[in-house]
Amino acid sequence: MTHMLYPTTNLTATEQLVITHGEGVYVYDNQGRQYLEGMSGLWCTALGYGNEEVVETAARQMRTLSYSHLFGGKTHPAAMELADKLSAMVPMADARVFLGNSGSDANDTQVKLLRYYFNAIGKPEKYKIISRERAYHGVTVAAASLTGLAPNHTHFSLPFDALGVLRTGAPHFYRDGLPGETEEQFANRRADELEALILAEGPETIAAFIAEPISGAGGVIVPPAGYFEKVQALLRKYDILMWDDEVICGFGRTGADFGATSLGIQPQLMSLAKALSSAYMPVSAALITGDMYDVMVEPSAQVGIFGHGYTYGGHPVACAVASKVLEIYQREQLFERARVMGLYMQQKLQAFADHPLVGEVRGMGMIAALELVANKQTRQAFNGNAVGAYCQLRCQEHGLIVRAMGGNSVALCPPLVISEAQVDELVEKLGRALDETLAHVIREELLAA
Repeated sequence: MTHMLYPTTNLTATEQLVITHGEGVYVYDNQGRQYLEGMSGLWCTALGYGNEEVVETAARQMRTLSYSHLFGGKTHPAAMELADKLSAMVPMADARVFLGNSGSDANDTQVKLLRYYFNAIGKPEKYKIISRERAYHGVTVAAASLTGLAPNHTHFSLPFDALGVLRTGAPHFYRDGLPGETEEQFANRRADELEALILAEGPETIAAFIAEPISGAGGVIVPPAGYFEKVQALLRKYDILMWDDEVICGFGRTGADFGATSLGIQPQLMSLAKALSSAYMPVSAALITGDMYDVMVEPSAQVGIFGHGYTYGGHPVACAVASKVLEIYQREQLFERARVMGLYMQQKLQAFADHPLVGEVRGMGMIAALELVANKQTRQAFNGNAVGAYCQLRCQEHGLIVRAMGGNSVALCPPLVISEAQVDELVEKLGRALDETLAHVIREELLAA
């Protein structure tokens, strides 16, 4: 065992799988076993592994300019090119791009940008941020506070109140809908709850509402039709900014360029990472509208600097790689391919809707989840997370990597370059694991009457 402190890991169960190399949609362990990477690493390896065009781009940039920073008036071509490409792609007016290294730091940056902006326009009291239960927005102190998952809070004593983090309900109809309630009624109830929270806190104190188009680590929660339309109407009514966390959904995952396009979101802030570089290099981007940027310029001149930035933010190798990845997405029409392949994958997964363990099959494009339940008729959940974890291990034994999360939901997020035959392979291996999990649950008498 090494001396590493491992991230997002049970520290009594480290080094369970040692991955040594990857090719296409497959990775291999130190025993030579092959696994179909059904989670794109951590929702990020959209192009799969070993893309030589991307590798060569990184090598060429290293030979040309291995490092340069963006502080104090300095810049370099790779960062400028990436910023301009992103500004042209996103559904925002005159978007300005702040480059970082991870989705967590992008969201942490956005918290600071919001405060800077509202201080600049003379509204320092407008700093609170509404997040949602079961949301995931990262693990820095600020981003973890926005996250709505208990394991990311426990033992960390996070400063929710100091940061002004407010919480509203998740848009998960299957788990949170009331008996007899339609999806439209559920969406209306969630909107009413949001409005009540806004009025109770005071709209003049609330800066932004943050949401993933489809919640990832919370269990791949797809909101009901009309949900974001109702939410955004409230935000406009009360002068609250829409902050779109696209770290997982961005760059083809939902079958469109961004989750915002798929779900009708019109953001003033966007956070990007993961598939931005297909995970070939760490890079992220926090984007704000041009009118927000404009009012921040003079205050920075008064201080002498805009006092925020990272040593590796806008790293030339990461920027060059990200620009190349965006070029490949567009040249190969991978967003449209993801839409078509996503329809195929979602259709194949619906075969599990009748499985005795599966309460719900949900997803969009190339992201999906199966929620495992103790009683299919009543939707009763299993106690704890052990059943989902067992299914994850059975998948791994069959050469498929998935991730159990959001209670006992099994998430899938394969590379966008996956073929139909490989989707079939994924579904076949998942089916075997589900059957073995059902046998285990029956043996252990875990099903509810």
